[in-house]
Amino acid sequence: MVNVTIYKKQKTNTTYVEGFHFEGHAGYAESGHDIVCAGVSALVLNLINSIEALTEDKFTCEVKEELGDVDFHIVNEPSEKAALLLDSLVLGITGIRDTYTKYITVNFREV
Repeated sequence: MVNVTIYKKQKTNTTYVEGFHFEGHAGYAESGHDIVCAGVSALVLNLINSIEALTEDKFTCEVKEELGDVDFHIVNEPSEKAALLLDSLVLGITGIRDTYTKYITVNFREV
């Protein structure tokens, strides 16, 4: 199962996604045929690449590929572009969760 934690932070009157942690493999199908893992991986990698290429936001990212583990955090409050990209990731991940409830969990944590 893929376990997702989305880290939300509140500053003044704004709440934003500060980062996320993904761990595990879905187990929907054999490696190389697992559409749940493929969808999650595509969303996460696209988010990281997009923030790096399209914004000036600084972030930390630690990946342990064999464990299916990704830990990502924006260093400062995200720019408008980065915030939109992070919200888009959350939208995509919750959509996958809503369809494949036995293979992915999504939790939100205030930090």
